Amino acid sequence: MKRRLLPQRPATPSTVDVSHLHLPGRGGGGAWFDVIELAGARTALVLGDVAGLGMATATTMGQLRMVVQSLAALDLEPDELMARLSDTAARLAAERAALPIGDPLHREPLTAGCLIAVYDSVERQCTFVRAGLPEPYVVFLDGSSTILSVPAGPVLAGTDQSPFPATTVAVPAGSTLAICNEDVLASSAQLRSLLNQGVAQPLDELCDALAYAMRNRYETEKLVLLARAKALPAEQVLTLPLPAGPEAAPRARAAARRQLEAWKVDEDSTFTTELIVSELVGNAVRYGAPPLRLRLILDGMLTCEVSDAVSSAPHLKHARTIDETGRGLFIVATVADNWGTHYEAQGKTVWAQQLTGAA
Repeated sequence: MKRRLLPQRPATPSTVDVSHLHLPGRGGGGAWFDVIELAGARTALVLGDVAGLGMATATTMGQLRMVVQSLAALDLEPDELMARLSDTAARLAAERAALPIGDPLHREPLTAGCLIAVYDSVERQCTFVRAGLPEPYVVFLDGSSTILSVPAGPVLAGTDQSPFPATTVAVPAGSTLAICNEDVLASSAQLRSLLNQGVAQPLDELCDALAYAMRNRYETEKLVLLARAKALPAEQVLTLPLPAGPEAAPRARAAARRQLEAWKVDEDSTFTTELIVSELVGNAVRYGAPPLRLRLILDGMLTCEVSDAVSSAPHLKHARTIDETGRGLFIVATVADNWGTHYEAQGKTVWAQQLTGAA
């Protein structure tokens, strides 16, 4: 059951190479991982661990994993995602505590740890939030390495109500990130040496080497997630600052048209993108605040992003026939394959994605 609750076919995003090592230990456990593609050439790497053994631990792990999947679809900031995951874990713990005293699950308190890393291949940086798990380890392309100083938040479902601090660090292309459910890297110079020497080694082979080195450590479950960062080529990104007046939309459309021609995007996709750009920019001019920015990203899908300095959520409105305004986001939602809002420390980014064809 535990094996079925783990990802059967982990995602293979274009922004990172990923591999994992799972040593079940005796009696299984509650460790899990996920690799989730996000809009804007970003990837979320998640590793969690529910304390305990047996069926109840495995089912709780599956519940928390599904919560992470659902919350990631909302494109929340990593610290907010962790806070909502902790709220869910607390509710599950309260359900256990409310069971009859004779129920064995009543005597098993629920605690869990988690680490979330969101890698941005355009900015070449990674944002980390952790709850109870060890700090991540990174090996850079030149062979140097370090344990990243990521402040710890409280464990999930614990009594500590402290916030979950987020830490953003630069992660150059070619760097290898290692996330573990146990503190095996800090306590083993041999494992760190294998990672340092394997900076150019395929990640699957590196996982095999780690497994061989840990062949005598099967007493507890161990999960190691390795990710090697890639940088999105600059020619696949258009970034354009925009004025805050009505001239912003035609300027953005013209820039988008020129860039799509350079990318050899077909006419139908170009027309749809111009429509999306026009509506998103118009929405930002009307309801947002400067600075405004347009960004187009071509990475498998074509992503259109418009950023402004206002954090209020855009509202999709089903305008009536007699209404003069209100259809912008409804049009975007109709013609795009996917759309959403990504909130930042100051302001927001409204994005829309679509599949494209070559001209």
